[in-house]
Amino acid sequence: MSSSEHATPLLDAHEVTVRFGGLTAVDGVSARFRAGELVGIIGPNGAGKTTFFNAISGVQSLTSGRLVVEGRTLTGKRAHRFAALGVARTFQTPRTFAEMTVRDNIDFGLKFAGRRPRKYVFWGEEESVPWALRTADSILKLIGLDALADLPAAAITPSQQRLLEIGMALATRPRLLLLDEVAAGLTEGEVEDMARLIRRMRDELDLTVIWIEHAVTILLRHVERVLVLHQGRKIADGPPQQVVHDPEVIEAYLGDEMVEEEPAS
Repeated sequence: MSSSEHATPLLDAHEVTVRFGGLTAVDGVSARFRAGELVGIIGPNGAGKTTFFNAISGVQSLTSGRLVVEGRTLTGKRAHRFAALGVARTFQTPRTFAEMTVRDNIDFGLKFAGRRPRKYVFWGEEESVPWALRTADSILKLIGLDALADLPAAAITPSQQRLLEIGMALATRPRLLLLDEVAAGLTEGEVEDMARLIRRMRDELDLTVIWIEHAVTILLRHVERVLVLHQGRKIADGPPQQVVHDPEVIEAYLGDEMVEEEPAS
């Protein structure tokens, strides 16, 4: 890693623990995410992946631990404070407005962020916004839904609904994008297209992306680093090529077939 490894992380999660009654869903998970990283999170059902996402986006309160975004402690703050500092996320079930047009769904994201497009783009905060995120139409072009802009969201396919939710998240102009199983229910070809889009968004928009996925083989081919959760604990954190050979990971989750089908380096 470069010297940026030692810089202040975009997100620093320290000993994050979430309990529901007697159940510990996330058990002392620590992870630091640097600007520009593309990180995957994998683990069996019930491993605590989505609860960890909920915790680091302010949706779920911590039982204990600390969350710091760009040097600001956000432990105990509500989700809108995370959003204000550039944290955006999608959900396992896309949350779009079915009766509104595809374009109006994106416009809602722009308004939610409190950053309405200006006539003169060099005024104020718009100057730092990538061109691809300036307008609803530019965002729709980026995610490949520009031809469907005037259709109601209810009229597009499930895979397009997932793209639309990503577009709504992008409309808030995030610096950190959390993607929760955006490939669920997609065909193999659609999953590969989604993975390529995720890489392109990271590269072109200078985003940090953290991606939870059950489509493990495709995720491992595209991310640069992977965290493995098991029974609420982090059992591995490193490059995909290293993690797939970790004995604890193989025993807990991946199985020997994952070692044979290694991600491309």
